[in-house]
Amino acid sequence: MPPSDIPSPRPAIRAAPGPRPALPTGVGRVLLGLSLMLIALNLRAIFPSLSALLPEAMRATGAGPAAASLMTTVPVLCLGLFSPAAAPVARRLGTERAVLLALLAVGAGTALRGIGTVPAILAGGLVAGAGIAFGNVLLPGLVKRDFPDRIALLTGLYSMSLSAGAAVAAALTVPAAQALGSWAAGLAVWALPAGAAALLWLPRALPRRPAARAGGPAGARPLWRDGLAWQVSAFMGLQSALAYCVFGWLAPILRERGLDAASAGLLLSVSVVGQMVGCFAAPALATLGRDQRLASTALYGLVVVGLAGCFYAPLGTAWISAALLGLGQGGLLAVALTMILLRAPDAGVAARLSGMAQGIGYTLAAGGPLLVGVIRQASGGFGAVPILFLALAALGVASGLAAGRARVIDLDSPRAPARTTDGGGA
Repeated sequence: MPPSDIPSPRPAIRAAPGPRPALPTGVGRVLLGLSLMLIALNLRAIFPSLSALLPEAMRATGAGPAAASLMTTVPVLCLGLFSPAAAPVARRLGTERAVLLALLAVGAGTALRGIGTVPAILAGGLVAGAGIAFGNVLLPGLVKRDFPDRIALLTGLYSMSLSAGAAVAAALTVPAAQALGSWAAGLAVWALPAGAAALLWLPRALPRRPAARAGGPAGARPLWRDGLAWQVSAFMGLQSALAYCVFGWLAPILRERGLDAASAGLLLSVSVVGQMVGCFAAPALATLGRDQRLASTALYGLVVVGLAGCFYAPLGTAWISAALLGLGQGGLLAVALTMILLRAPDAGVAARLSGMAQGIGYTLAAGGPLLVGVIRQASGGFGAVPILFLALAALGVASGLAAGRARVIDLDSPRAPARTTDGGGA
């Protein structure tokens, strides 16, 4: 079935209470959709760009593996720490202005990394990570508000744009650094597209627009007390932990195996291109059966096969392994986003679940790159890292089997269990 026809579990996803802003139409709707995709392109570039130049950054700054691990971890940690603040800021400033603030933070933080010192890279990662956290939370809300009849299609395009931005950064960071004559400039250059996106978004941010309301019945029990919400958050966090381990360390791992810097960056780009395909195709895959358990398990299988190839297969076949890895990881991201929609009974709970899943999930994900750095420093190489990846995959499969069941969160009563669905959620 086409992505726009993805069914929702019964009871159907309902609009949040309260007045809805007038929906964009015609050319305005197309331009808004393209603007959201352009913003999404800027929400992942800082991760693979640092990965591609991490050996140069370590040599130039004298950073050891622990400091390098911290440089790759801080932005991911910020995704979790700053996600809860996005909705309150949007309510105060308006969603469009909050998105503009996010873009400005991404651009400023990325430019700050161009100073080329460890403190500057850490500070830049913190500022840019905060901006990315806001974008992660607010863009899906805009999709729900302005494209209520195309949620699945726009979610697929949005997640695909995230991967596209990472792919471009992975492929072009090393050539850009070589052309500019500085590894630090190769990091800072990605502030330019963020600045361009902010300029294009500025006209929408000038008039204040009402933020989408995150409803919920009065007296409903808190979402953090719901076991299904925690299962969805765990699934989001574990697949994100593997993804950011790949963003931060796949290129250095391949370079240690013998690939040159440019080839390692291109191979990381191949992986991210595979993520684009997985992001777009996975929502339909996730709705073929009664629930999402089989889809999530199969996608984790692709990830394990791809990682094994990157670590152990001949380097001549690493392109195939990277493509399989990306296909699986992109699919897992899209399935995680789809689960948020299908496990929520209405738009208000979906917004709250998205904030919880991203806040908890990305905080959990931040530990992945950090653990890789610790293992490398303790063992003197990456030989033990596959054990960590296999453990994350196993836990991810388990969380998918729990979160992927055809159930819906029920917050109507303090002790209400999650409702099962009768096929519609698959």
